[in-house]
Amino acid sequence: MIAGKQPRTTRKRKRRLSPFWVRQLHTWHWMSSAVCLVGMLLFAFTGITLNHAADIEAEPSVAEIEAIVPGPVLATLAGGDEGDPIPEGFADWADKELSVDLRRREAEWSPAELYVPLPRPGGDGWLAVDRETGDLIYEDSDRGWIAWLNDLHKGRDTGAAWSLFIDGFSIACIIFSVTGFFLLQLHAKNRKSTWPIVGGGVLIPLLLIILFVHS
Repeated sequence: MIAGKQPRTTRKRKRRLSPFWVRQLHTWHWMSSAVCLVGMLLFAFTGITLNHAADIEAEPSVAEIEAIVPGPVLATLAGGDEGDPIPEGFADWADKELSVDLRRREAEWSPAELYVPLPRPGGDGWLAVDRETGDLIYEDSDRGWIAWLNDLHKGRDTGAAWSLFIDGFSIACIIFSVTGFFLLQLHAKNRKSTWPIVGGGVLIPLLLIILFVHS
């Protein structure tokens, strides 16, 4: 054997390992891109709408309902105290008469009033009941579908399920980006513009932050 040269079997073994990892990179890259597809389009579009939120004027639509809670239903609120859930009887009545779902909502109790904040993506609302007279006011505001999409982007008042989706989507984006970087590295020698473009992608936002973004 000539000194300084590796045995052929060793070189062949290294060549056998390389295609496996290349296949793995391609597999994880396309799988993560498939998971990210719809979410990436949503977050890219809402990134534009959020960046131009001041230019996209939306007049909120506000609806207000006044009602009297019937005596038997009002009686279910008599024993409520801070930290207690909304009574089932009152929640059923509100769902039927006002078309508002109070289940799993947190209520603010006081001796004189029950107050229920009703935030949601793209809108807001609240409901207040006088615990003595039964006078009820329900207000709902709708800021439109762009505000709804923007709130999905921010995870504002979207609940636990959407929060988990954002976490999963973020992990998929990380996998997509990291595997994409390694694939770029594999093909960079055949594409001379690869690293200048990657460098530009790093330097441009960094320079913008340093030169133009002020705290």
